[in-house]
Amino acid sequence: MRAATATDRAPASDLPTDKAQRIVEAMRASVAERGIAGSTFDHVAREAGVSRGLLHYHFGTKERLLVEVVRRESELRGRLLDEAVTAAAGADELIDALVRNLKDVLGVGRSEMVTFYELLTLGQRNAEIAAELTRLARAMRTRLAAALRAGSDGGAFSLRSDPDDVAALLLALADGVAIRRLAEPGLDLEPLIELGVAAVRTQLA
Repeated sequence: MRAATATDRAPASDLPTDKAQRIVEAMRASVAERGIAGSTFDHVAREAGVSRGLLHYHFGTKERLLVEVVRRESELRGRLLDEAVTAAAGADELIDALVRNLKDVLGVGRSEMVTFYELLTLGQRNAEIAAELTRLARAMRTRLAAALRAGSDGGAFSLRSDPDDVAALLLALADGVAIRRLAEPGLDLEPLIELGVAAVRTQLA
């Protein structure tokens, strides 16, 4: 029997929704627990409750499945940021919502952050992952900028800089705090977050 090739392999989007979600979530959890190198199709298939052959047929390689994980991470993070921005009725509410969003991510524990930064590391050696990370990072920044622009245009708050630049600043600050949490798990992050808030306030009114 001929093995499925890249051209006749079904795209991940053709998977039944429940199976697609289980597979991607199982890989996310596995990367957080075991790292990328230790996350095999055997582990993922067992935890997702599907056959190893199904993963090979629909994803082909671990890298292709990791691309789906990147998309999932970006979608989750983007949605949370959208909610934080659109619900704000003023600059103070926006800042409070962004801080809550960041603390929610940090409060989940190491798993989600480890997954994201493991993928960033892999992207330095894998062109496909790198291209997807770049595309999704740009899309997240653009999405956040659009929400900031809409809030500013609607009169909820004012921006002192271009929305794209403010969005990039917000993401950079959040990434920096997350990396510091990974590097120094016992560090009190409150002073660092307060300094970040002060930086953000210079761009909002």
